[in-house]
Amino acid sequence: MKKSLTTMTLAMFSLININNVTASTFTDALTKGKASADLRLRYEAVEQNNALKDATALTLRTRLGYTTADYKGFSGMIEMEDVRIVGGIDEYTVGPTGFNPGTYSVIADPESTELEQGFVKYKNNALSAKFGRQVLTLDNHRFIGHVGWRQDRQTFDGLSISMAPAKDMSVKYAYLTKRNRIFAESADVYSKDHLLNASYKTAIGKLTGYAYLLETDNNTNNGLDTYGLRLSGNKVTGAGKFLYNAEYATQDYESGVTKYDASYMFVEGGLAMKPFTVKLSYEVLGSDNGNYGFATPLATLHKFNGWADQFLSTPGQGLEDIYFTISTKALGGKIVATYHDFSTDKSTSTVSDLGSEINLLYATKFNKIYNAGIKYATYSAGDSAAGKVDTDKLWIWTGFKF
Repeated sequence: MKKSLTTMTLAMFSLININNVTASTFTDALTKGKASADLRLRYEAVEQNNALKDATALTLRTRLGYTTADYKGFSGMIEMEDVRIVGGIDEYTVGPTGFNPGTYSVIADPESTELEQGFVKYKNNALSAKFGRQVLTLDNHRFIGHVGWRQDRQTFDGLSISMAPAKDMSVKYAYLTKRNRIFAESADVYSKDHLLNASYKTAIGKLTGYAYLLETDNNTNNGLDTYGLRLSGNKVTGAGKFLYNAEYATQDYESGVTKYDASYMFVEGGLAMKPFTVKLSYEVLGSDNGNYGFATPLATLHKFNGWADQFLSTPGQGLEDIYFTISTKALGGKIVATYHDFSTDKSTSTVSDLGSEINLLYATKFNKIYNAGIKYATYSAGDSAAGKVDTDKLWIWTGFKF
């Protein structure tokens, strides 16, 4: 186990000892805890119009955890995660881990076994705090997420605090020392990240302000600072429930002597009319004169800009995404269909049209703990100079969780 985790573990036990937990009390807290399990067996197939071979993967993700009972506000949690290839279906590439490099299309699910979460938690009426390795998400995952779609979920090492200083108000702060990415330990990043998120429930919706100050801990001058404001709400009308979201953010990027700035905008309107919900969304990840695109490196990126994952990194020209979504509950589950139209924020003589994409999903849950689903994404490339290719992806999965 790495030094950072060892240090955190010792600190956890120090916190317990400081509060004079006796052996019998500590044992009682342990024995009255709760076990958890989360297994997902998933088949994924990728076809791309390029020289790479078509990719297929069948992987089983297993998470086993245990959360202690509460003792004077303190509790602890430990969770292990394992990802295995099943049946020898492993014709895919995972670049950061060196698995089949440059041979197949990418499926970002490497085999791994690691500590998924390990933290001590303190909670009272005024605040909740976690110290250690933990899952951390903020708002809609656009900036800070767990990338739960991949088999190896993203977690963070550090301290997170959540407070409710007044009615209808919440404040969250986190200091992160390590980003545990989705490629086992091959792409983990040591950091000095400060995350601040404050929200207030108003008559027209939830208003949130945030500052995400990211810094890679590598002895260089670097930073990615994002400041933003978000409003999310709904209003019941005679036709159904009207849904609305609006968000704006600015970003400063610095690496050595290189500096860029860009902006972000999101506007969405929708209507929930049983059994259907429809939404029209407009998102712009801005560009700094075609040299830099607004970045959200800690987001659950798969959730945004199409499930084919063609825009995990924002192009230098920026990205404009207009998309329409319709969803309903039928056939014992949830059905979703989305159409994306992509273009650049700053067009050039060769790049303007970034293509389009169709996403389809059916997912169901049954007998309280079981789930299954099928999901499909087809991306049609735009201007050839954009470097994108036609891509089709298919997922079929089943699992259980308790």
